Amino acid sequence: MTHAQHKFWLAITAITVGGFAPILFLGTMAATSEPARWSLDLLSWPLDGQPTYEAYGTRFLSALTGGFLLGWGVMIWCLRVWVYDHAPEGVRRAVLAGILAWFVLDSAGSIASGTASNAAFNVVILMIAVGPLWRPARG
Repeated sequence: MTHAQHKFWLAITAITVGGFAPILFLGTMAATSEPARWSLDLLSWPLDGQPTYEAYGTRFLSALTGGFLLGWGVMIWCLRVWVYDHAPEGVRRAVLAGILAWFVLDSAGSIASGTASNAAFNVVILMIAVGPLWRPARG
């Protein structure tokens, strides 16, 4: 992969990470929580209507998580725009470290909570978010 291709993929990574934020934000309000509820249902396979978004704690956690993911996605985008050309290897490694940290803790927590299916979904998200960033850019 070239420098330009890596920079393009950082946009994909930023959108992949930040793209979950609007869905989680919608989960903060009962009237708009269905996309978030359905997403959690999918990630906790099989589709069975569980978990719900009825509990205050679930809606509040959705707000926090959505905010963190939006901020993380924006940060990756800003690193792509403002820093990558000056320190491509440092940006690549920093983004990889963040994604791998998310993957390990999220997957371990999913398994520990009895929702191992989410760890399987995490592998797909990991592969999309990382893409060609596994290897340093050439040229």
